[in-house]
Amino acid sequence: MTRTADADFERFVVAQSTPLLRFAEMLCGDRHTAEDLVQQALMRSYPKWHRLEGDPLRYVRRVLVNRFLSQARRRWNNEVPSDPVQNDWDQRAVADFAGAVQTREAVLSALSGLTVRERAVVALRYSQDLSEAETAELLGMAAGTVKSTASRALAKLRLAPDLIDTGVGGN
Repeated sequence: MTRTADADFERFVVAQSTPLLRFAEMLCGDRHTAEDLVQQALMRSYPKWHRLEGDPLRYVRRVLVNRFLSQARRRWNNEVPSDPVQNDWDQRAVADFAGAVQTREAVLSALSGLTVRERAVVALRYSQDLSEAETAELLGMAAGTVKSTASRALAKLRLAPDLIDTGVGGN
């Protein structure tokens, strides 16, 4: 790759890593898995970077979603997550931002009650602010399917007890 393409890719990574990480975390519900997804998407995009024209974010986002959907379809591979590590510094950080953390955790918990397809649609439509047509194209489905999937997902989220308790969701 040329120096210009390398510099463009580096600027893209610096500018888009955090939004991509937030999006990936919405998809999978786990910070560490989200970091892996973003890294995989960027690694797969880098060799093609010099050929990408127009909106590279769209391409990287599509790679990320495809990696997520691919991993979600895989059978269990005997990995068992360990208990989360509790650190003193985590507790101080949570104390400073308790309300925001509680809301974030409630949203992620409610999203975990959705199917993989519903999560992808909700994350793309409402986190990434894509239209129904853009979401449909990215996921390879009809716009009507996106609309009905989003409707079902939002109905489930409205009833999610985690969101009702925090005042985020509900009627």
